[in-house]
Amino acid sequence: QLAEGLPGDNVGFNVKNVSVKEVRRGNVCGDSKNDPPKGADSFNAQVIVLNHPGQVGAGYAPVLDCHTAHIACKFAELLEKIDRRTGKSMENNPKFIKSGDAAIVKMVPSKPMCVEAFTDYPPLGRFAVRDMRQTVAVGVIKSVQKTEKGGGKVTKAAVKAGKK
Repeated sequence: QLAEGLPGDNVGFNVKNVSVKEVRRGNVCGDSKNDPPKGADSFNAQVIVLNHPGQVGAGYAPVLDCHTAHIACKFAELLEKIDRRTGKSMENNPKFIKSGDAAIVKMVPSKPMCVEAFTDYPPLGRFAVRDMRQTVAVGVIKSVQKTEKGGGKVTKAAVKAGKK
């Protein structure tokens, strides 16, 4: 047993009352009392389009690779086009963006997905956008609108620990 896991270490752990069959790729565990992980209804992200053959507009729904999750997310709204270098706004509510452009985009996952703002939890706040078997864009999450209903399973042990 290890006292702590360091970068590069593969760390495994068991959770009481949770079967291996219940655990899936993309699941996130956390402290139920201190900022518990929750699914995201939607999130705003800064996206940089790297190589997309056409134009990207609202309604585009590629697969997002964020941490270990692979989930389709819809570009619900293009909020603003920004300068890649300075981050200054260039155009509000653009109709579309193309290769080389950066934009703030409101995204809506097709299935429950746990993501966080890059400033709070960097590994859960960066993603790649994949389509046509290649990476077409990358991004960082600026803010998350979380689901209020129960995010996931809270074990009996966690409930008991919360009462102490």
